Amino acid sequence: MEFRYLPMTETDKKEMLDKIGVSSSDELFSDIPKEVRLERELNLKKPASEYELKKELTEMAGKNANSTEYRSFLGAGVYDHYIPSVVDHVISRQEFYTAYTPYQPEITQGELQAMFEFQTMISELTAMPIVNSSLYDGGTAVVEAVYLSAAQTKRKKVLVSAALHPEYRQLVKTAANGKKLEIVEIGYKDGVTDIEHLEKELDEDTAAVLVQYPNFFGQIEPLEKINKLIKQQKKTMFIASSNPLSLGYLTPPGEFGADIVVGDTQVFGIPAQFGGPHCGYFATTQKLMRKVPGRFVGQTVDKDGQRGFVLALQTREQHIRREKATSNITSNQALNAVASSAAMSALGRNGVKEMAKLNMQKARYTKLKLEEANLPAVFNGPFFNEFVIKLSRPADVVNEALFEKGFIGGFDLGKVYPELENHMLIATTEIRSKEEIDAFAKEMGDING
Repeated sequence: MEFRYLPMTETDKKEMLDKIGVSSSDELFSDIPKEVRLERELNLKKPASEYELKKELTEMAGKNANSTEYRSFLGAGVYDHYIPSVVDHVISRQEFYTAYTPYQPEITQGELQAMFEFQTMISELTAMPIVNSSLYDGGTAVVEAVYLSAAQTKRKKVLVSAALHPEYRQLVKTAANGKKLEIVEIGYKDGVTDIEHLEKELDEDTAAVLVQYPNFFGQIEPLEKINKLIKQQKKTMFIASSNPLSLGYLTPPGEFGADIVVGDTQVFGIPAQFGGPHCGYFATTQKLMRKVPGRFVGQTVDKDGQRGFVLALQTREQHIRREKATSNITSNQALNAVASSAAMSALGRNGVKEMAKLNMQKARYTKLKLEEANLPAVFNGPFFNEFVIKLSRPADVVNEALFEKGFIGGFDLGKVYPELENHMLIATTEIRSKEEIDAFAKEMGDING
C-alpha cells in the first residue's frame, strides 16, 4: 500500500465499481455536463508518504504559539483552564469518539449515562430543573433561547445587554432576521447593564431580556434588580447567558428567577484549541420542557428493574412533525459534552467550587499588581476572573511586546467597543501562578510606562 493514510486500494475501488455496475469513477459523474467539469488535475502538491506528511504537519504545527509555552491572560469567552488527565482517557475511548446520535440505547448506555450526568450537573450549577444534552456552543444556545422566548410569548421585541459577548450579540441580530424579531441593545454603565435604559425600553411587547452573568467585561450583573424589572411585565422572559464555572461560587441565575439559563461548557474539560469546537448548554423551567431545542436523556428501568438510560424527549424536526418542531438544531456536541461531564465528575462539587474561588482570588491579585504598575481597573463593582484596564498605548502594540516576552496578552476591546479603544480585557484563571502574574504585571508596567 503506497499511503497508509489512504487505505483504499485499487482492488477495493474495482470491487466497489463492479458491485454497482459501472466501469470507472468518471462514469459516476456522467450526468454532469462535460463543459462544467474540471478537465485537469487539481493544483495540489504531490502526495507524500506517511512519514513525510507527518513531519511536514509537525513542523507547521510547531510554528503556532500555544499556552504550554506562553503564559496566557486571554479570555473573552475562551479560557485556559486545568483539564483533569482522566478527560482525555475517557473521550479517547472509541465508544465515545465514534458515537453519533444514540438511537439504539441498548448499545449506547455509556454515552447516554454521560449525557444524563452532564444534564444533572449543569442543572445543579444553574439551579434550573431542566437541561438538554448539549448544543453546538454558547452562541447557538443564546440564539435558541431568544427563539424560544419569542415563540412562547408571541412577541417580537428582545432587549439585549451591550455587555453580552459581542459575537453572541451579532449572532442574535443575524438570527433575528429570519423570525422578523426586533433587537434593542441596552447600553452598559460602569461595566454592567444600564438599569435605567433597560427600564425605559421594557414594555408589554418585550419577549425577553438577555444578559450575561458574569458579563463580557467579567462584571457581576445585578440579576435580582433585573428580574424585578422584568417580572413587572407579564410574560416577558428572563434569559441569562452564564459561565458555568463561575456558578460553582456565585449565586446561580435560577435562584434569581431566570426563565432560561444558557452558556458554554468550554471551561470544563475542553481546550482552547483556536476557539472551537465548544459545547453549549440550555437550562430552563419544567413549564418550557417541551419547547427546548435538541434532546433530553432520561433515566428509566428495564423489565428486570435494572437502571438504564434513553433519549426521552426530542423536539427536532427529524423526530416529530415538522410544524411542531421547536428548532432546526439537528445534532449536538456529544463528545465535548462527555469531556465536560468527565471534567466536572473528576473535580466534584467541592473541586468546582474551589476552582471558581481560585479564579476569583487570582484575578483579584492580578488586578492589585496591575494597579501597582499604574494600570488600574476601569470598572468598579464585583467581577469573576476578568476585568478591564486602560492602556497608555494601542492594545495590539502592547500584545506584540508581551508576546516577545512569552505572554499572551488580553483581549483588545477597541475591536468591538469603539469607545473602549486602548482598553484591554485581562483574564486570570486558576492555573496562573503568583510568579507568572508578578512577571506579567511587571512587563505590563514597563511596556505602558
